[in-house]
Amino acid sequence: MTITNALSGTSVDEVSDGIYRINTPVVFEDGPGGFSFNQYLIVDDEPLLFHTGPRKMFALVREAVASVIPPERLRHIAFSHVEADECGSLNEWLAVAPDAQPLCGSIAKLVSIDDLADRPARGLEDGEAVELGKHKVRWLATPHLPHAWECGMLIEETTRALLCSDLFTQPGSDHPPITGSDILGPCEAFRRSMDYYSHTKHADAMLERLAALEPRMLACMHGSAWEGDCASLVRALAQSLHE
Repeated sequence: MTITNALSGTSVDEVSDGIYRINTPVVFEDGPGGFSFNQYLIVDDEPLLFHTGPRKMFALVREAVASVIPPERLRHIAFSHVEADECGSLNEWLAVAPDAQPLCGSIAKLVSIDDLADRPARGLEDGEAVELGKHKVRWLATPHLPHAWECGMLIEETTRALLCSDLFTQPGSDHPPITGSDILGPCEAFRRSMDYYSHTKHADAMLERLAALEPRMLACMHGSAWEGDCASLVRALAQSLHE
């Protein structure tokens, strides 16, 4: 683990070949526990950042990216859906990376990003792939899973890392970069307490599609990245949503 900011505890770890998890823990004042925010940097000929982090965390995330590559090398600023932690600092990243373009689903481009962003987005259709060099990412549209019409995920086809955004949100601020221990229990307890899933009737089909891809890692936005039998874990989540 490389700590890039001692005050915030922001750190960087290579969690798969050429894929770096940037993590900032947050402890809430006058509140129990904490939370964590992750971004994933794919280093290649055309580097990609997945999740920008909130606007107020931009300096921390930029510092962390700079510990791996010059931020101006970024070519793709990607995210799952429109929320502050997903794309809140999008324009700040476009300013420091002049050749970068927002990368999102076609719905997000249509309804939000071409208005919010300082440069037009590349809107991906379901199943569309983007070559980064030795890595290739493919957009998987998951409308309303876990939330937001424009929601989607990326699978990196070389490492089989699934950039799954909020799908397995883990509470707390102290997480190892990678784990193989139980995350479904804490994730589901947190989901039930917050009720942030959309209750879409198509969840089963979308989760089965993700499981059938047989990812080797779940690159979660909040908490640890998870290694193990990812297909079984995704199917266990589908079962839990019924219970």
